[in-house]
Amino acid sequence: MATLQFTFTDSTSLFRPSLPSSRTFPRNRSLVVKASSSSSSSDDISRSRRRFLAETTAISVSLPHLAARAEDTLSEWERVYLPIDPGVVLLDISFVPDDPNHGFLLGTRQTILETKDGGNTWAPRSIPSAEDEDFNYRFNSISFKGREGWIVGKPAILLYTADAGDSWERIPLSAELPGDMVYIKATGEKSAEMVTDEGAIYVTANRGYNWRAAVQETVSATLNRTVSSGISGASYYTGTFNTVNRSPEGKYVAVSSRGNFYLTWEPGQPYWQPHNRAVARRIQNMGWRADGGLWLLVRGGGLYLSKGTGLTEEFEEVPVQSRGFGILDVGYRSTEEAWAAGGSGILLRTTNGGKSWIRDKAADNIAANLYSVKFIDDKKGFVLGNDGVLLRYLG
Repeated sequence: MATLQFTFTDSTSLFRPSLPSSRTFPRNRSLVVKASSSSSSSDDISRSRRRFLAETTAISVSLPHLAARAEDTLSEWERVYLPIDPGVVLLDISFVPDDPNHGFLLGTRQTILETKDGGNTWAPRSIPSAEDEDFNYRFNSISFKGREGWIVGKPAILLYTADAGDSWERIPLSAELPGDMVYIKATGEKSAEMVTDEGAIYVTANRGYNWRAAVQETVSATLNRTVSSGISGASYYTGTFNTVNRSPEGKYVAVSSRGNFYLTWEPGQPYWQPHNRAVARRIQNMGWRADGGLWLLVRGGGLYLSKGTGLTEEFEEVPVQSRGFGILDVGYRSTEEAWAAGGSGILLRTTNGGKSWIRDKAADNIAANLYSVKFIDDKKGFVLGNDGVLLRYLG
């Protein structure tokens, strides 16, 4: 089997990695005592007391079930319980385009789950080629195009399927790969685009046996050349991304590990373009709106939207009810509707493209951080969190 090959135009660019149920409960009837004979009154009271105690007991037995159902159904979201160990952080989800009910869910601790009913139920999936070595893989990203799919993880692992995930083949990787693979996108027949946390972008057109570098150097090399160009905080750059997001057109926006600046890249550009942050607080995450503009999250719960569409350094803050908890991700269901998720079960919704947000209080009972919002289409969406928390969009 051929070994994956990576090529840079500059050899100095290779750096070491651093509800409730519908059942109606009976009302508690009043104890009505008729002014008749004493024996009749006594019998009525006795019967009423017995009936009252029986009904009260039925209610108390049913309430725990009622509370559990209330936790499971969160307004427009439903919690899906997964057969995984506590402590697993869910990281990515994808469905097979040719079979919309067939999907895969990834996470830490070598977690791969599979569904064949649209995400209602999930079962653990074993990948023999990922279990041959004594590693506890963190599967970071998954993507499908037709029946072809790709998975990348850490330590460095690349899996490929040509049969909608019925079988997975492990593709060998070069030891000179700069950084850890954090994102992969299936782009066509036997083709994919892969990104590492050091800013290397590679493309393949032959099932991953050979890769071509789409940028000429890592971000560290770019910043070493441009540190005098006025990028604040570039000298503190540790060499890795905190987050990276891709637009449908193939543009990327990434946040530096310290959150003190961000970077962008468009197809055809030889290098990443660093940008000063236009806000006082450090950046938590950035991504693309449905209209082509950018959203930006800062530490402490702030949310900003770029002015206009496309790449820009001008942002406007949008008031949100985050209660001081950090917002970690935003996912657009349509041009107008989007959901934001974050720490301590924060869920926010907008129906006007992000201009205003309303907190979904029903999710306050979720004792977990919600890291990622993924809409497969306008009818199918998921929120991924820690401790194996998965929410499914009901619509």
